[in-house]
Amino acid sequence: MAKSGVNVDALSRQLAEDASKGIFKPVYLLMGDEPYYPDMVCDAIIKNCIDESFKDFNEVICYGSDVNAEQVISSARQYPMMSERLLVVVKEAQLMKDIEQLQYYCASPLESTVLVVLLHKGSVDKRKAFYKSVQKVGVIVDSPAIRDYEITSWIISYYRSRGLSIDPQAAQLLGESAGTDLCTIAVETDKLMKNLPEGTTQVSVADIEKNVGVSRQYSIFELTKALSEKDAAKAIRVATYVGSAAKFAMPMATPALFTHFYRILRYATLLAQKPNFTSEDKAKALAGLNPYFYREYDMAVRNYPLPKCMKVISLLCEYDFKAKGGEVGDVAPGTLLVELVSKILNS
Repeated sequence: MAKSGVNVDALSRQLAEDASKGIFKPVYLLMGDEPYYPDMVCDAIIKNCIDESFKDFNEVICYGSDVNAEQVISSARQYPMMSERLLVVVKEAQLMKDIEQLQYYCASPLESTVLVVLLHKGSVDKRKAFYKSVQKVGVIVDSPAIRDYEITSWIISYYRSRGLSIDPQAAQLLGESAGTDLCTIAVETDKLMKNLPEGTTQVSVADIEKNVGVSRQYSIFELTKALSEKDAAKAIRVATYVGSAAKFAMPMATPALFTHFYRILRYATLLAQKPNFTSEDKAKALAGLNPYFYREYDMAVRNYPLPKCMKVISLLCEYDFKAKGGEVGDVAPGTLLVELVSKILNS
């Protein structure tokens, strides 16, 4: 995950590691649409900043709905008692009405205070003084929401950081189940690791199915695969099962299908424009896709050449509109999905 050239994952892990070594910045601004990394850094600071026996005197944790900037600054300007540092943490800071006023503390922060300003799924205005003042004296973690097509690669990388290797199909299945909520993926991974036999280093599709409670046989992942193969019987069967689930909603399905066919479209365009393409060209056309799945797209692009793929993209836009309140009458979401799949197969 990168934003403005910053590798948020690497930065967050480095800050967490620094905290474990007792290395701290005077001010942390932790924000962004994806709360996983801001929470990771905040938790690491709280865990390591103040010795447990001195927390009562030297650790202040408050919430943005309960404090104003003057109170936060007053706390931050106190000196530690029998401790090297004082820690002040403002959680849910997006609820502070005068958060910009914290710029006055950042203009001259105390060396003995660590101030953490944590926003949950929110950000401050980067054009204003508070953001710029933190840039000068502290560190900013700005964590963007992860995109659907990035989630499989993120899971593979995350499992690697936990000392595990996960099958790409298993990663895709987990991503389909958990969505792009990184905190949910981390929680599911913790549960999974407790249930895996001791010494396990490879996580399979069967492990995800057993421990996360999702079936590969009837999933959007299997639906896109069946569509790639133009296996009509299987695609309709999977669509019917997926659409009959109690929690199913069309807005859950159309983004995944769009991502799949948009990749096919990019690949088909590459084939049309550059028949003698390189492996780098292919990787760019299939951006965000693990090479493990290239074979499926080699088949899909034969079944959906450029004109057919354009027609499918048009269908997906039409049904996305219907899914979000377009004129569908009393048609059930599951029926819409089966209808869409049928039209894709006949495109």
